[in-house]
Formats: sequence, C-alpha cells, structure tokens
Amino acid sequence: MKKDEKAVAAALKYDAGKDIAPKVIAKGQGTVAEKIIELAKKNNIPIKSDPSLVQILSKLDIDQQIPIELYRAVAEILAFVYSANYRYRERSPE
Repeated sequence: MKKDEKAVAAALKYDAGKDIAPKVIAKGQGTVAEKIIELAKKNNIPIKSDPSLVQILSKLDIDQQIPIELYRAVAEILAFVYSANYRYRERSPE
C-alpha cells in the first residue's frame, strides 16, 4: 500500500455447519482497517490481499452473507485460508 492510500479491510467468517455462505463480520477503512489487520495477525488468522474484492466486500453490511456473484472469489480465499492453516499445523508441534 502506498503511503497516501487508505487501508481497507474486510473480515469473513464461515461455519460450514450452520452458514449457507461466508458472511462479513468486520469491515473498515483507515484506522479501523489497520485494527482489523492487526487483530488478524495477532490471532494467526491468514490474511489475503485482494484490493478489488475488499472494495466489494466493504459495501456489504455486517453479518450479511456474501452474494452468489462473489462465491467464486470467496472460494479462492477459503482455499487460501485452508492451505495456510494446513501449513501452520504442519509446522507447529502439538
């Protein structure tokens, strides 16, 4: 991100057992976006940078499920997260 650009972030949550689709649980710009990113890092939550997608997700309401038009893009993010979680578990001793 360039120095004069404002950070934008959106956080998704998906519980396959109860959710039909992932939903937006946090979003923000500037300081709020930086806090979302900081909390994700602090809690070892994988972060995927996709400026185009985050712009779309930031227009959704909190607790709103993503629309079907975004399923493919979000599926790519979920694949990234599952892969990152797998790699993390492989490196971490139990």
